[in-house]
Amino acid sequence: MPIDDDVIRLGQFLKLANLIDSGAEAKTVVAAGLVRVNDEVELRRGRQLHAGDVVALAGHLARVVNM
Repeated sequence: MPIDDDVIRLGQFLKLANLIDSGAEAKTVVAAGLVRVNDEVELRRGRQLHAGDVVALAGHLARVVNM
């Protein structure tokens, strides 16, 4: 999923990649330990993602790439 900046927050990326529908849902799935970044459970919705990071949720994968 391409981003305009060098970094993007995990909650924003989940919405951009259509892995969730809302910010509230981002908070819920991250707090529940359902999101993995680079194959590690991530509990911080505000984690900064960089190009090359891979986010996984419910069997779906999305890679961060710069435009």
